[in-house]
Amino acid sequence: MLKQTEGSQAVAEAIAMCRPEVICAYPITPQTHIVEGLSALVKTGQLANCEFINVESEFAALSGVIGASAAGVRTYTATSSQGLLFMAEAVYNAAGLGLPIVMTIGNRAIGAPINIWNDHSDSMAMRDSGWIQIFAENNQEAVDLHILAFKLAERLSIPVMVCVDGFILTHAYERIDLPAQEQVDQFLPPYEPVQVLDIREPVSIGAMVGPDAFAEVRYLAHHKQLQALDLIPEISAEFQQIFGRSSGGLVHHYHSETAKHVVVALGSVNGTIKDVVDDMRADGIDIGAMSICTFRPFPLAAIRQALGKVDCVMVVEKSLDVGLGGMVDPNIRMALRGLKRPLFTAIAGLGGRPITKASLRVFFEKAMKGEIETPHFLDLDWKVVNRELERGRKTRRSGPTAENILRALGPVGGDV
Repeated sequence: MLKQTEGSQAVAEAIAMCRPEVICAYPITPQTHIVEGLSALVKTGQLANCEFINVESEFAALSGVIGASAAGVRTYTATSSQGLLFMAEAVYNAAGLGLPIVMTIGNRAIGAPINIWNDHSDSMAMRDSGWIQIFAENNQEAVDLHILAFKLAERLSIPVMVCVDGFILTHAYERIDLPAQEQVDQFLPPYEPVQVLDIREPVSIGAMVGPDAFAEVRYLAHHKQLQALDLIPEISAEFQQIFGRSSGGLVHHYHSETAKHVVVALGSVNGTIKDVVDDMRADGIDIGAMSICTFRPFPLAAIRQALGKVDCVMVVEKSLDVGLGGMVDPNIRMALRGLKRPLFTAIAGLGGRPITKASLRVFFEKAMKGEIETPHFLDLDWKVVNRELERGRKTRRSGPTAENILRALGPVGGDV
């Protein structure tokens, strides 16, 4: 059914069709509209047989669904930014216990300084926690990936994060093809837990493991992730057969199968990248784009196959590994190890800064000529940076960086 709706509301309706039995919710921008939408669906009875629990914190939200999942029911929660960090201990626990929880991340920058706008800092901070991470490029994919996520999580008994760019997608209104309940029921069978707390067959979940077995337990968690690399394309093919459209998978190609130059990115920025690719191809430049849908487990073989023969790889990423550079970049380099392919990375969109077609095209053109350093910070205001560096050189008590910059840029502070 085609419907003009907000991304968060569409995601809420898709989750409801997956028939979760326990939802734990704590509001944090920009994911709040999702859990608000689900609460309304539970209240009206459209989502039946579901306990919607308002909790006192993000840590409590994930802890609640951990308990419910261990008791053998389908569970869901959502968070963003500082909320994901607050539940970090529980994030690792959910993965270590092998519980098939689905959680939406409304991607948002992590402070300090405080920032509520979109980048990928939050999900990247948990990239090694043991959760599968899949990134939506648009709101149609955000809807579809949640349906896929429940099936994937329950097939492997492993938690899944569905990463949806905050505001850019969560608050955008567009036409979405919402599936019929019958289609979702056909695709997603009733939940049958691999492990469950049952007084009739008592077991322990979450036992202490010493040095004699810890490495083996961790390896088996790694093995599940590797299994997902085979299962995700299989589930995506089944999804296409039932719903009539392609969604999910490991990577998405856009003129990249035969292009000499390929741009790689995660999430909604791929829409802007595709526009630039179209413009450049119209000018006779052999360029394509590849969107990574599955970031964890990282599809090393698929990316090596896709990029192994290109002349130049360009990575656009909305996160920064302070002291190193990009967070996606090292994964791409691992996939291409030994191939000596030129690779250039742009750090872009931090804290919600607009990523423009003009700036991307300049980066692409310079990278293809090898005329740019990596990592490149897209649209960085060097005047502001150098002014603050100079301040630090002049005085020991130079003050807090963020506040100094705000005073310099603000309408009251003037040019400090």
